[in-house]
Amino acid sequence: MFLSNIESFPGYVITRHLGLVQGSTVRAKHVGRDIMAGLKNLVGGELKGYTELLNESRREAIERMEKQAKAVGANAVINIRFSTANITAGAAEILAYGTAVVIDRAMAGDAQPAR
Repeated sequence: MFLSNIESFPGYVITRHLGLVQGSTVRAKHVGRDIMAGLKNLVGGELKGYTELLNESRREAIERMEKQAKAVGANAVINIRFSTANITAGAAEILAYGTAVVIDRAMAGDAQPAR
């Protein structure tokens, strides 16, 4: 599966547009991570527990988006974006979304000009 945050893939042409696909996950904060984050707030620095939580959440959201794209017959997702939202105190949603498409290698002379 090809994934991109731009509208196309160099050397490929979009042959079918299959529509919007998305994947999301809702995660709650972990008490242990909250305690460590509170301590880190006193001295400053990266909150590594939360960084790991967000990375895991983004990965899961992308995997779910890919699964939905494969289900509709896509071999690529373009224009991928992420969104976050607070669901409740201590829980947030990570959403990955994009446009499912079918792409094929461009033949010589068929490549679309860059916009």
